[in-house]
Amino acid sequence: MCGIAGYFGQGNYQILTEMTKSIKYRGPDDAGIFCYQNIGLGHARLAILDLTKEGHQPMSDSKEKIWLVFNGEIYNFPELKLELENDGIKFKSSSDTEVIIYLYKKYGKEFLKKINGMFALAIYDKAKNKLILARDRMGKKPLYWGVFNNTLIFGSELKVLLVHPEHKKELDLESLNKYLQFEYVPTPFTILKNTFKLEPGYWLEFDGKNIIKEKYWDIEFNKIIISEKEAISKLDNELNSAVKKRLISDVPLGVFLSGGIDSSAICYYAQKNSSTKINTFSIGFEEKSFDESKYARRVSTYLGTNHHEHIFKADECLKYIPEIFSQLDEPMADASILPTYLLSKFAREKITVALGGDGSDELFCGYDTFVAEYYSGIYEKFPSFLKIFITGLSQHLPTSFKNISFDFKIKRFFSGFSGDEKYRHYRWLGAFNQEDRQNLFKENVWQNLKTTNEFETVDRYLSETKTKDKLDKLILLYLRTYLMDDILVKVDRASMLNSLEVRTPFLDYECVDFANSLPNNFKLKHGQGKYILKKLLKNKLPKEILERRKKGFGIPLATWLANDLKSLLLEKFEKNKIEAEGLFNHKYIENLLDNHFNRKQDNRKQIWTLLVFELWYENFLKT
Repeated sequence: MCGIAGYFGQGNYQILTEMTKSIKYRGPDDAGIFCYQNIGLGHARLAILDLTKEGHQPMSDSKEKIWLVFNGEIYNFPELKLELENDGIKFKSSSDTEVIIYLYKKYGKEFLKKINGMFALAIYDKAKNKLILARDRMGKKPLYWGVFNNTLIFGSELKVLLVHPEHKKELDLESLNKYLQFEYVPTPFTILKNTFKLEPGYWLEFDGKNIIKEKYWDIEFNKIIISEKEAISKLDNELNSAVKKRLISDVPLGVFLSGGIDSSAICYYAQKNSSTKINTFSIGFEEKSFDESKYARRVSTYLGTNHHEHIFKADECLKYIPEIFSQLDEPMADASILPTYLLSKFAREKITVALGGDGSDELFCGYDTFVAEYYSGIYEKFPSFLKIFITGLSQHLPTSFKNISFDFKIKRFFSGFSGDEKYRHYRWLGAFNQEDRQNLFKENVWQNLKTTNEFETVDRYLSETKTKDKLDKLILLYLRTYLMDDILVKVDRASMLNSLEVRTPFLDYECVDFANSLPNNFKLKHGQGKYILKKLLKNKLPKEILERRKKGFGIPLATWLANDLKSLLLEKFEKNKIEAEGLFNHKYIENLLDNHFNRKQDNRKQIWTLLVFELWYENFLKT
């Protein structure tokens, strides 16, 4: 795992060096620079495979005609390397990086269809004088880019582009509007104008003047006829293979273990394929409604892993907020980035590579929102007067600050029905819906935003997919929005800030293809998600783990905002400061805070989303 940086156009060795240094934490083991005429490629290396100097990047072919910087892992590189060796290729390293170079020489951009892994890469082809950028199928590794004064600038994180003198740092108000709805800026947009995230499954080519961008892979739902028994057997093989491939490492490796179904499943297959005890890692909190450490211990004991855990106090967690958000160069308001960061920091003391369970909830309908979708069909059949009565009654439930409390879930459920049905899940998951944003923004700002479509990426995904099935469309949207732009970003930033690589077996594209081919009732059955996964794991994991309710990786945010973080909120939302920025109505924010402090409403999502933006604004836009 590494960080990459580069330009095609204006630039020099010094600029590229500073660009690469800005993400040194992504690759503290080595750094490399390649400059040639108007091209520059930079690399910060976290050594995972081939720890020798032969794995150094930027890397070239033997004739120095093809140059590559690469962030990620290619899991099927041994088979691909053997194919190339049979063609007469002599390799100087044992890394997957060198394999990519010769695959490109043999197949051109078609090589992307042959590799299985997580990656963001840049190839410079000297003979054609072209730069090629590419990103993996599921968007596990980030890749930012933009063109300014005919100079293309790219990097693993937005801060890389900010270093280059040609980059123009301008807030994109339409992206801010999207952020307030989604709690992240959806791909391909970023919070800054004319700066983008390359879409997953795409390559981009630049020759100094023209940009060509093309999709090489997409999510599809090619349904198969299969019995439940056959599906369980096939899923067993897919997960076993995906985990086994991700155990290859030349550095210490372990598993993130929360005690939930997903991480426990990965732990089962990792231990099954290991000749020694797998190291597992979990953290917990003193606040009991947020602490899952006992479930992780139960799974560890059951599977016989070498378990490590740490229980955090509130003050231990809170002190890391400035450290995290001083590096988070695009606002992303998933508060679970904090425990993910703490877990990564704790695990990094013993390992360099971790396996995680992300992706399962999206593929197998594991979120409560999928269950809510099931029950929404029943609710919509109620007569109007009964809907009005029930919705009104729900608003009078006493406010609780506990993790995913009953009143929180009920109030969020009914909030989703005021608008277009296809955006309902984003109203459930997001912070500020349209009416909220209209009241939050200053009038002159809102006038420029009210006719824009904050859901344009959702509409694009729906228009491009071939599936007609409602649940398939929902799974597609979760995979391409919430998973990719929230969950994977959170894990990438939190882990890489600690120089830790995280691998996600559920998102092996062959596993994704198989899951998406299954009948829907193998995923969501009688209002319960993960049906086939739970069937598979029966007798592989403790019964109480399979039957327990999903809790998520939460922190006592509502309580912290009302107490420990209150002084920070009052500082960041001070009236003169907010009015000077010219974006938001201070009175609206003041009401959000007062109602939360007095426990009249649980406004954690709105307040945290605004706080994250203000921290980003101070760190990256004002500087």
